[in-house]
Amino acid sequence: MTYSELANKAKNSFQEKIPFVLFSFPESKEVHAYFQNSNKKYTTDTFEEWGFVMAPFDSDQTALIIPREHSVCFDVSLPEVSSHPTTAIQIPNENKGKEHHIKMVNDAISEMSTSTTNKIVLSRKKDIKLSNFDVVTLANQIFTKDYNGLKYLWYHPETEIWCGTTPETLLNLKGENFTTMSLAGTQTIENGKNPSWTHKEEEEQNIVTHEIFDALHNITPVLKITKPYTHRAGTVAHLRTDITGVIRKKNAKIKKFVDALHPTPAVCGTPFKASKDFILKNEDYSRQFYTGFLGNINCQEDGSRLFVNLRSMKIANKIATLFVGGGILKQSDAEEEWEETQNKLQTMLKVVAPMF
Repeated sequence: MTYSELANKAKNSFQEKIPFVLFSFPESKEVHAYFQNSNKKYTTDTFEEWGFVMAPFDSDQTALIIPREHSVCFDVSLPEVSSHPTTAIQIPNENKGKEHHIKMVNDAISEMSTSTTNKIVLSRKKDIKLSNFDVVTLANQIFTKDYNGLKYLWYHPETEIWCGTTPETLLNLKGENFTTMSLAGTQTIENGKNPSWTHKEEEEQNIVTHEIFDALHNITPVLKITKPYTHRAGTVAHLRTDITGVIRKKNAKIKKFVDALHPTPAVCGTPFKASKDFILKNEDYSRQFYTGFLGNINCQEDGSRLFVNLRSMKIANKIATLFVGGGILKQSDAEEEWEETQNKLQTMLKVVAPMF
């Protein structure tokens, strides 16, 4: 099967309301696909099946899975195309959204100044009408060489379309070896040069790293941490630290890692309960699968590869809902945090631009 045939099969499955997922791993030159045999809803709370899992931000809710054993599967070569605009996409009607987001950020700063909360990750959504929505066009825009994260296009009648390209690994687990990462801080890439990181961004990234380290240390004491370095993701860059380790075979269960890591401080904050309570009280929408996790699990060849669902959007009834967010610290500036979300919106705006 060619990539073009795969994209058209996805379009047909969407029209017939049959679940499917197309995905491509970072640095890979292949697109993998699971087309479910029926529209039956499959869920998992053990994460022991072989299939592609889609889990929400709220860890109390159940994850969906497209099981491999109930699907037709394909692997095709990734097309060597790049059709995204090189200039920024203008975003209409942002005044109301800006006012709300800046107020929310300032409220978070006030909360942290009078409590033990160190970081709160706040997000927002932006709805964009798509006059010329088409699944094949969407796939072509997602599966380009512009991105080095997990690229995916998911459809299920329960969720509608979710798609994106996320730079953040939640877990790679193969045998007794695992890796994860700490990712925080965001700057726009200008003139192709790596940014100079501020003390605030370095502190934010350090908080995330230590929280992940502490969570994993309860599973295994055998951990290694790299020094922070710049990681490029589309038009922006982040600070990244890699964390690797070894775990006893009897403990090498995805469920243990999910319970320890999700949601990470990079998408929720620290301490967990206080930051999540603030998010649920102040964000005026449900994140659903944004900042949840997704990926292929229990693959015989590659093990399990899970990613945090960032740089993503939902498409339903020809409306694309784009999601963005950022970590807030006591020394954050609300105007700068707003501009950061504006920059992050560009990734998915450039995906849907041909369908405006």
